[in-house]
Amino acid sequence: MVYFQKMTPEGYKQIEDEIVRLKKDRPRRIKILQAARALGDLSENTEYTEAKRDLGHLQSRLRYLGKQLKYAEIVKTTDDGKVDWGKTVVLKFDDDDETEEYKIVGHMEADLADGKISFDSPLGQAIMKQEAGGVATVEAPAGEYKVTIVEVK
Repeated sequence: MVYFQKMTPEGYKQIEDEIVRLKKDRPRRIKILQAARALGDLSENTEYTEAKRDLGHLQSRLRYLGKQLKYAEIVKTTDDGKVDWGKTVVLKFDDDDETEEYKIVGHMEADLADGKISFDSPLGQAIMKQEAGGVATVEAPAGEYKVTIVEVK
């Protein structure tokens, strides 16, 4: 059985863009490796070892990203007013007067600093399928807290 990773169309596009960028960088890395190899004795050639390692990391990242695309399941957002994949939600935490905005994404795309939370995070699980005005209890490792869903975009 193959397990597909759910992701938004934007997340899929980000992976495609990274693959293009890495493929453009590969020839430069190969030239660096060739130049380092030409320096002579490979057993004591730090430049060669580093260039070989860097090229290996690039190749490994390309394989990893390729598999992410191969096993990606792109989810489509619905306009039903409920918190779901790809939607942006405005939340008010019970201990704070400020509101915060998050986009619900797959766990591969999650980036809290960029305002993206995973659907399977404690917060994501608590608010999924809720409507604006609803209050959800989040069971996090540090303890429970409540959030009010102000708006679903």
